[in-house]
Amino acid sequence: MNPPAIKPPLKENRLAGLFLLAVLYVLARGLAVQLYHALDSFSLGWRLLAADCAATIFIYLAGLILNNASLYDPYWSVAPIAILTLLAIHLGTFSSGALILLALIWFWGIRLTANWAVTFDHLGIQDWRYDKLRDLSGRLYPLVSLTGIHLFPTLVVYLALIPAVYYIQSGRINALTLTGYAVCLLAVTLQAVADAQMHRHRKQQPDRRQINNTGLWQRCRHPNYLGEILMWWGVYLVMLSALPTRWYLAAGALCNTLMFLVISIPMAEKRLAERKAGFSAYRKQTPMLLPFRFGQHRHS
Repeated sequence: MNPPAIKPPLKENRLAGLFLLAVLYVLARGLAVQLYHALDSFSLGWRLLAADCAATIFIYLAGLILNNASLYDPYWSVAPIAILTLLAIHLGTFSSGALILLALIWFWGIRLTANWAVTFDHLGIQDWRYDKLRDLSGRLYPLVSLTGIHLFPTLVVYLALIPAVYYIQSGRINALTLTGYAVCLLAVTLQAVADAQMHRHRKQQPDRRQINNTGLWQRCRHPNYLGEILMWWGVYLVMLSALPTRWYLAAGALCNTLMFLVISIPMAEKRLAERKAGFSAYRKQTPMLLPFRFGQHRHS
């Protein structure tokens, strides 16, 4: 009989896990910066993409070693801050418009990362979605993890961030720019309020099977996802205000929206249906994303 597996004590230590993640992300960014400069004969877009993918693969390999794909979880909110800030410094683009957009993305990223950190337990726990993919894919899981868990979201965020990359090189401000700023601010506020209400619900409700039907969660089933979707449409509007000929860069915000509609929300709803009492009634009564139903009256 084989002896039971023993998990390293540090892997189940919260502070040690956060420290290790911080070190890994600094190393990943260092690798990305080196690759970006090494590819100086390529266009800006390709250099950024290659550097972004290199950092992603570094985190992926670290996750393989630690047997935990959740090392990638903060990448979503950390990478845009690092990419845009380092690029602005490299290009020397510090116009008022660029600084405002940078501040909004910093606000979004720091808040989202802080929310992740609050819910982080230790590196012995992996996101339930990754566990499910591991069970479904079997021996193909390393490939599924690389492509589906790591590179696909990185590509989506990269496409959503490209409008900001173009805008900071212009920085012009007009009425549409201000509208885009307002959408970004609304998005971050929406996410912050939704997350705060969810944390309060979990503290006040000892029965984890009870659905959160308070505050923003009473208006729509996924207000936090709505905020995430709006954030990147706001960034796109900011870019469009200065560079209308690049309207096609809406592809990034559109891909982000579709990812939530086609993948993230259906997976979350299936799990909620299995684990939350009364979810079927909540689903019928409460809109999925927008806080209203077209052509219907909402009953209390």
